[in-house]
Amino acid sequence: MQADLIIVGAGMVGSTLALALQDAGLKIVLIDAGPLQAQPFAAEDAFEPRVSALSAASQRILERVGAWSGIAGRRASPYGEMQVWDGSGTGHIHFTAASVHAEVLGHIVENRVVQDALLDSLQASGSVEMIAGARLERLDPLDEGWELVLADGQRLVTPLLVAADGANSTVRRLSGCETREWDYLHHAIVTSVRCAEPNRRTAWQRFTDDGPLAFLPLQREGDEHWCSIVWSVPEDEASRLMALDDEAFRAALGRAFEYRLGEVLEVDPRLCIPLRQRHAKRYVQPGLALIGDAAHTIHPLAGQGVNLGLLDAATLAEVIQAAQARGEQPGSLRVLGRYERRRMPHNLAMMAAMEGFERLFQADPPLVRWLRNAGLKGVQALPEAKALFVRQALGLSGDLPELAKA
Repeated sequence: MQADLIIVGAGMVGSTLALALQDAGLKIVLIDAGPLQAQPFAAEDAFEPRVSALSAASQRILERVGAWSGIAGRRASPYGEMQVWDGSGTGHIHFTAASVHAEVLGHIVENRVVQDALLDSLQASGSVEMIAGARLERLDPLDEGWELVLADGQRLVTPLLVAADGANSTVRRLSGCETREWDYLHHAIVTSVRCAEPNRRTAWQRFTDDGPLAFLPLQREGDEHWCSIVWSVPEDEASRLMALDDEAFRAALGRAFEYRLGEVLEVDPRLCIPLRQRHAKRYVQPGLALIGDAAHTIHPLAGQGVNLGLLDAATLAEVIQAAQARGEQPGSLRVLGRYERRRMPHNLAMMAAMEGFERLFQADPPLVRWLRNAGLKGVQALPEAKALFVRQALGLSGDLPELAKA
């Protein structure tokens, strides 16, 4: 099979890229090892443990590719405030959307909800060919492009291949793209909990001695007592916490969160995810581009991972369409380099910022703790400084693709 563009990985980022290019006049093939079918959804369904904090920029992208209505029609939890504090001191910051005349800071959405809304949009579009249950076995470079060999023997040829197949990308490995990576020596425990007090549509984050603990607001059928938690702790502590029964875990979680929302009354099944940072040395080769987690993974400290990936997809789509308009080959290194130059500095800056925060709040020396708390208090006292942080959270800074602009 010959295609103008093959996207490997139909997750949130790969599906967004396919939809962003659905009217570009390209023969697009989207392949994935999964079934590529949206799951039935009911408003009373339990929450999926993996969620994303979608920024305003991500919402605009998803609106413009036709998926946001499917997200809002399922379940999305808006939040308009953020409370961040140091559990080992007195420093804190309170952010509000109103400070920059916005209605919300973002939406907490289950990854499953985003994925299924995108799949519905792809099915409705009919302009993207989808191959489900496809496992990539071999990848061979051609004079212009790549040949993909699937596990069932099917062969696909394309002048432009996009890797959107996640942190452990098969395309990245088979194409020989090198990465820089390191282990945080922490694991993230993720689940959903019901608290005694409503979440007040606020994202809460406490920096503990072990690592950051986030309570992200969820709502189900109007009930705002639910939160998604992301609790980053050392590996040994993660093993201890995962071994606790639900009652003991709820008690430990409530203590770690300083009971800001009262007692933790219920807890869903928990997942434990090793935390590792990874960044490709190059995002592109001739006829090949990496996007999303295939190009970079980031500490979940501020929930920015999927937002960076959606900006990757929107920017690459823009670069490809601009190249078509100029009569250039979208798969040429000259064209793909424009995508890399726009996205790599932004992604690296965000990764460096999150790495700096993680190290700063893990530091124990008294002087560092004093400076840390003084810094939090200083930002809290400066509305202009807080506004900069809020705009960053909204995804409104930097070189934005047209799909993300107001």
